[in-house]
Amino acid sequence: MKKIIAFAGSDSKTSINKQLVTYATIYIKDAEVLILDLNDYPLPTYSVNVETESGFPENAKLFLEQLKSADGFVISLAEHNNAYTAVFKSLMDWLSRLELKFFYNKPMLLMSTSPGERAAKSAFDMGYDRFPRHDAQIVSTFNLPSFNDNFKNGEVVDEQLNTKLIEAVTTFNSHLK
Repeated sequence: MKKIIAFAGSDSKTSINKQLVTYATIYIKDAEVLILDLNDYPLPTYSVNVETESGFPENAKLFLEQLKSADGFVISLAEHNNAYTAVFKSLMDWLSRLELKFFYNKPMLLMSTSPGERAAKSAFDMGYDRFPRHDAQIVSTFNLPSFNDNFKNGEVVDEQLNTKLIEAVTTFNSHLK
């Protein structure tokens, strides 16, 4: 059975991106889905000094092993100050020091959401640009604007947006090997 790793690029305990990821994965067919929480993989902020003095953190190695074991990824990016979150940036930095091509050319559904109408577009665009350099195969995308208006009781309530999400997940499913 295929294994999908899904997570939000946030360590917020009430992450709206994690809520979106969790909801989106209900439409994934014929696969085991493992939803990761960045809080379960605490890491120091990446620093050459830390790497030199202490080596690579065990949690970075464990997260990388999760990525290696997957057949695909569903990621939703949170946005802080028009960029992805510091915790996610640090994770990416550690992963890239362990292995530059850490997405292993596996299919990815890339998403984002925010309370605003732009749906964390700046963070999304950063990921869309950067992830292929780490060997991501972004096969499908989805952005949910105005989270608090369009997501209630654990689901996307706007019918058109929900249809777009289902289409994005269906496209992702079709690329799984």
